[in-house]
Amino acid sequence: MPQPELSSDVLEALRAIDTPTICNALEVVAPDRRATGFTVEPLVCAFPQLPPIVGFARTATIRAAAPAGVDPAQMRAQRLAYYEYVASGPQPGISVIQDLDGANKGFGAFWGEVNSNIHKGLGCLGVVTDGSVRDLDDIAEGFQLLAGRVGPSHAHVHLVDHGTTVRVCGMVVASGDLIHADRHGAVVIPLDVAAEVPAAAAMLGQREAVILEACRRPDFSFEALRQAMADADEIH
Repeated sequence: MPQPELSSDVLEALRAIDTPTICNALEVVAPDRRATGFTVEPLVCAFPQLPPIVGFARTATIRAAAPAGVDPAQMRAQRLAYYEYVASGPQPGISVIQDLDGANKGFGAFWGEVNSNIHKGLGCLGVVTDGSVRDLDDIAEGFQLLAGRVGPSHAHVHLVDHGTTVRVCGMVVASGDLIHADRHGAVVIPLDVAAEVPAAAAMLGQREAVILEACRRPDFSFEALRQAMADADEIH
């Protein structure tokens, strides 16, 4: 996993922005990303009150509808290899896990009290998965869950692979990608434009402020809107 050249100041600035605004800013700094790189299917956000999370992807694939078909020692070794991978590379991390069970997706939960605490301890801020989650009352404090569903059982859940490119709710993620997520969903921020995103978001906020201010005036009208939109376009 390559070490990205991204300062802590940039990460802090990105954490102060919600995910829809990140998507808006990417339309400015990376126009080719307008229709790609973000989740496009509904996700359950377990803790919508939490602030956005920004971190580097730790990817994996899972299944749960049928047994893994390998002996317990092999499963344990695979799980430990995955945890070693989670602990390595740039920090903080965000786990991005694709459920491969097709029509049975979400049959068993990989995420609950134990895995949330393990991942938090290894430097992860949360997970984005199209699988299921459980133990919501016992999740590690401050750990965010964005999932396809909530369910009661882990069934036969097991890892299939890790460190590969995955697709979660339409978002394609490679290991080490920079992920931004909140209660709205998640988006991949290309590392080569990440430092430009906060300024672009601020500029768009200034444009919107001009229009919103006009809308809130007692004398607001279509002509006032026309002028406000023209004034907003002058902000670069």
